[in-house]
Amino acid sequence: MNRERLYNDLSGFLAMHFPYKVQKISINAGFTCPNRDGSVGYGGCTYCNNQTFNPAYCHTDKSVTQQLDEGKQFFAHKYPEMKFLAYFQAYTNTYGELETLKRKYEEALAVQDVVGLVIGTRPDCMSNSLLDYLQRLARQTFLIVEYGIESTDDETLRRINRGHTFAVSVDAVRRTVERGIRVGGHIILGLPGENREKLLEQAGILSKLPLTTLKLHQLQLIKGTRMASEYAENPEMFHLYTVDEYIDIVIDYIERLRPDLVLERFVSQSPTELLIAPDWGVKNHEFTDKVKKRMRERNAWQGKYYKI
Repeated sequence: MNRERLYNDLSGFLAMHFPYKVQKISINAGFTCPNRDGSVGYGGCTYCNNQTFNPAYCHTDKSVTQQLDEGKQFFAHKYPEMKFLAYFQAYTNTYGELETLKRKYEEALAVQDVVGLVIGTRPDCMSNSLLDYLQRLARQTFLIVEYGIESTDDETLRRINRGHTFAVSVDAVRRTVERGIRVGGHIILGLPGENREKLLEQAGILSKLPLTTLKLHQLQLIKGTRMASEYAENPEMFHLYTVDEYIDIVIDYIERLRPDLVLERFVSQSPTELLIAPDWGVKNHEFTDKVKKRMRERNAWQGKYYKI
């Protein structure tokens, strides 16, 4: 990696695959979650309120096609020649009957100017029969399967009621990559019980997985979640980063990641009306600019302390 770039970003990765600008459009395809319907558990992960994920055009009373068309209109002013990736984001987008899944994915790909899929899911919801289908699909179109790993520590996963172990994530990632499918991972930094040392160890553990992309974001306390109630009762159990603390932990983390991993983002912005804390008042692009500025000040780059 060229150190002048500091880290591998998503725009550079997409530019290697497409000769035009590409934008993800989020879709709520009406799926649920096995951690909510009793298949794995009830109540969902303690931090989760799915309303934080979805733009205004994402509603289950609209078809996949309608959501994509409205998303295209939303982004149309940016670049007239822009193309789109259909991002199945809300809940668990591989949790359903195979024919239902295929119908929704193929409906998305039939929409004009949609040039690929990003499918967000849980690592315990990927059957071999679905992987067989996705393997064929990946030969025809751009495809990333994005797994919510969240943590590499089983005690943390139990504490947040995740409903699976890290070994399940490892298995899902490897089975998917073996089919020739790109895989993304999602991690939350700052979960209860995970201090700086644990997080830096986590960066090394994740670097051993054959991930193509990685998303990081800060722990956010959201109204209506079990974690919000836990925080109200025992705030001393949580460390909510200030923006400057979080910038430094992100850079420490980046320095220990495998140099070829593509880093999609470092923060998430939940709707103001749902967010309890931390409320930094910093937009995503502003945060990224701060990270880059601080990396230059620290002479930091992705993989600086990465150990094979």
